[in-house]
Amino acid sequence: MDELKQEAHAYRGDADRPLGGYLVVMAIYGLLVALAATAAALTGRRLPRRVPVQDLAILALGTHKLSRTVSKDAVTSPLRAPFTRYRDTGGPAEVMEEVRKPSGLRHSIGELLTCPFCLDLWVVTAFTTGLVFAPRVTRLVAGTFASLAGADFLQLAYARAQKAAEG
Repeated sequence: MDELKQEAHAYRGDADRPLGGYLVVMAIYGLLVALAATAAALTGRRLPRRVPVQDLAILALGTHKLSRTVSKDAVTSPLRAPFTRYRDTGGPAEVMEEVRKPSGLRHSIGELLTCPFCLDLWVVTAFTTGLVFAPRVTRLVAGTFASLAGADFLQLAYARAQKAAEG
C-alpha cells in the first residue's frame, strides 16, 4: 500500500490530482458496463453486427448535446452544485464552474460533471446500451438531443448573420 501511495505522489507532484477518486469513478463505470453486458447476456440480447451510419450520427450529436447540457447549462447547475462552485458565465447559456476539492471522490465527480469531453464516454455508453435494450426510445431521446444540437448551431449562425447585417 505504501508503494501505491509513493507512486501516486510521484505522479502528482505538487498538483492536486485525486487518483483514488479517479479509480472509484473508473470502477463504477466498469461495473455499470459489466452489469449491462451481463443483463444483455441473461436476457438473450444480441449485439448488432454493425451500427447504421444514421445511428452513429444521431448518437454522436445527441451525446454532444446531452453532455454539454449536463456539464455546462445553468439550469442543470443544481446537479453539479454539490461538486462544484460557480465562477462565471461561459458561452451562450452556459456557466463556468470550478471543482470543489474537499475529497478525492468529490473532486473526481466534479471534474466528470464539468467536463463535456469526460462526460461524453458515460453518455455514449448509456445511449449504446439503450440501443441494445430499448432501441426505439434511445433513438428518440438521442434524436431529440441531436435536434437540439442542430438548433443551437442555427441560433449561433443566426446571431452571427444578424450581427453582420447590422454592420
